[in-house]
Amino acid sequence: MMLSRAKPAVGRDLLYTGKRKKKGRKMPKLEELLSQRDFTGAITLLEFKRHVGEQEEDTNLWIGYCAFHLGDYKRALEEYENATKEENCNPEVWVNLACTYFFLGMYKQSEAAGLKAPKSRLQNRLLFHLAHKFNDEKKLMNFHQNLQDITEDQLSLASIHYMRSHYQEAIDIYKRILLDNREYLALNVYVALCYYKLDYYDVSQEVLAVYLQQIPDSTIALNLKACNHFRLYNGKAAEAELKSLMDNASSFEFAKELIRHNLVVFRGGEGALQVLPPLVDVIPEAKLNLVIYYLRQDDVQEAYNLIKDLEPTTPQDYILKGVVNAALGQEMGSRDHMKIAQQFFQLVGGSASECDTIAGRQCMASCFFLLKQFDDVLIYLNSFKGYFFNDDIFNFNYAQAKAATGNTAEGEEVFLLIQSEKLKNDYIYLSWLARC
Repeated sequence: MMLSRAKPAVGRDLLYTGKRKKKGRKMPKLEELLSQRDFTGAITLLEFKRHVGEQEEDTNLWIGYCAFHLGDYKRALEEYENATKEENCNPEVWVNLACTYFFLGMYKQSEAAGLKAPKSRLQNRLLFHLAHKFNDEKKLMNFHQNLQDITEDQLSLASIHYMRSHYQEAIDIYKRILLDNREYLALNVYVALCYYKLDYYDVSQEVLAVYLQQIPDSTIALNLKACNHFRLYNGKAAEAELKSLMDNASSFEFAKELIRHNLVVFRGGEGALQVLPPLVDVIPEAKLNLVIYYLRQDDVQEAYNLIKDLEPTTPQDYILKGVVNAALGQEMGSRDHMKIAQQFFQLVGGSASECDTIAGRQCMASCFFLLKQFDDVLIYLNSFKGYFFNDDIFNFNYAQAKAATGNTAEGEEVFLLIQSEKLKNDYIYLSWLARC
């Protein structure tokens, strides 16, 4: 992505010149290490040659390239920044530096460096993503128009679709590319991610299996498999899938944080206050899961304090802000908070990307629940009740809706399915059950 691996900047044999031969194992060449994606080995070789005074042309760019692909963006940043200070520096360094800034979340610096780079397809893709980060629709469309029907540009477009929750559009692009390039195995992971977001967890597993057969130790793929197990089964099944990663996360620094974060989720919030706060600015879901933790602890005010300034950009953001406002509205008797919650639920449930998902239907059910239109509530709850047969919260709402529409016999049956002692001691539960 940063520099062409097909045409490395090194022009001669990296290790031996002349006809000198040495018995035993030969040291590998840079090209071989890069083709094997052995970036740790490549950095070791480059640093050794730098140390013994045999530095090649663009060594710093290659070290930056390898560090970038290892996820060591700070090291890559150091190499690229040093390269920009050199006389007659390679102009390619600016787009590489911009990409490194981007992955570090330093978007303003990324844009400044990217604009110094010579025009290229990579520069356009980078600026395209930055326009999305800055929510600049005009720039986004300008860079969108510059995209060509080539694999890299189409992958970039698919990723923007994914980040905007246009999962089906992203799947269409990935599948089209896969038809002509079966060897692009990683695209199966991207397709699986999209199906996961669409709540098709079983389909996601099937697609993911194609990739894991070839790359069984992939951090991202195994983590997604664990998340699918969490949705399909339970936290214990998900945690079992993560065990193989726990001992092998050393090569990817981000994987340690990702695993720690997901273990909190799989364990129902255990250790949330120790693990999640430091990760709020590292993993986007950490803040949302911390809000969920506070809600489960009935600390609605703390949940609201954490999310009130969050500008929602994804359906999950809108849903959680809706839930928090609904909980706070009920606790305080605030019509304003209840109205905000109802609007958020309606926005998600009525959107083209979410209207056919379970989450979207839950939102519409919640919207009508707040409006006390219980016949409409039941239309939506009935459409996915098979997925939540043993879910106490679902049954609590379903039973109330049944009873509110006069179907008290079925309402009583559903109320009696609830196992949670906390809910069974709730005044609303007791009063509705008595009424049924």
